[in-house]
Amino acid sequence: MSSGDDSRRPNPLPSALVSNLQSVLAARRPPPTEDATPTAETSAPAPAPAPAAADDGPAKPVVLLTCAGGIQSPGLAALVDALVKGGRCDVHVCAPESDKPVCGHSITIRETVSATSVDFTGAKAFEISGTPVDCISLGLSGRLFAWSAPALVISGINAGPNCGYEMFHSSAVAAAREALMCGVPSIAISLNWKKDETKDSDFKDAAGLCLPLIHAALADIEKGTFLSGCLLNIGVPSSPSANKGFKLTKQSICSPAQSWQAVSSSRPTPASHFMGMHQSLGIQLAQLGKDASAAGAARRGNTQRKTVEVESVAAAGKPATREVVKKSFRAEFVEKLHEGLDEDIDLRALENGFISVTPLSIHGRVEPELETPASDWLSAALAATDVAEEKESPAT
Repeated sequence: MSSGDDSRRPNPLPSALVSNLQSVLAARRPPPTEDATPTAETSAPAPAPAPAAADDGPAKPVVLLTCAGGIQSPGLAALVDALVKGGRCDVHVCAPESDKPVCGHSITIRETVSATSVDFTGAKAFEISGTPVDCISLGLSGRLFAWSAPALVISGINAGPNCGYEMFHSSAVAAAREALMCGVPSIAISLNWKKDETKDSDFKDAAGLCLPLIHAALADIEKGTFLSGCLLNIGVPSSPSANKGFKLTKQSICSPAQSWQAVSSSRPTPASHFMGMHQSLGIQLAQLGKDASAAGAARRGNTQRKTVEVESVAAAGKPATREVVKKSFRAEFVEKLHEGLDEDIDLRALENGFISVTPLSIHGRVEPELETPASDWLSAALAATDVAEEKESPAT
């Protein structure tokens, strides 16, 4: 853990969390007799020197996993494998059937959500036809698994950072937030994926790095001393094996850069797309017929509302008309450089090669330094409203 800046500024994070992380990092240090550099190889055997807290009770604590990347994502597979091999918890999985990266805290209502069992070595798993928040909500409902509630919920390992205002878009953080709203401690883990730089195998290293922190959280949950009222948002740098250690960070105010690109809405769908969606020729032909009918209905609908009558009447006495214009766009997030960030900010820590650990609240409280100005503004606004109403009342 980095401590170079701690002497110059007070740490705003809970002292208990600082103490816990320091204990975890001390346990991860190699024995004095070995001469090894801190790489992914030194983090791999981290589970060995862990305390025996998880073995005190007759049953292992239950951990529920989800992943915004979907049931087949390499990050989820790496985390499940690490936890199962660690042997300190019973692993259950409830993840979307496909990639759901930026759903935020969206949920599915008035539609059927299906849960299908999936083979995961050492874990009981279901794929869900919904959002990551649906997965956690259903998993905690008691309808899917036999247990009443897990000890810990983990969302990850997801590809892409969840720093700053990205947490509002992130379905990975939303899944962890949903667990916390239900009273279950939670952790969100993400790998700062870099195109043409990060590899799928890096998820395995990221899982090994986070495993001691997960075990420490389970031990404190069992003792009743784990953090309450916040979740832990963990960000692993793009090169996990070259990490510089854990660093307690604060959420930044950086927002992702969103770029809108115009796209053609008349591009034909390749026939191979339809053929690859189904297994039998009969289903293929049925689907093609269904799609053709839907496309014809859409064309007729577009033709019918190409020109729409409005209720206003033109000067000549004829109904005025307007043309309906339809355009298509695609939104993408693009990377942008950030300058002047403090060293204890989540994004800067990731860029500098640290594993950032950021406690996040679900309550949306205003920062203390803004409470007084906000209160003064509200008082002044209400007073002005009262004066305006008094002036208007005699005239009415």
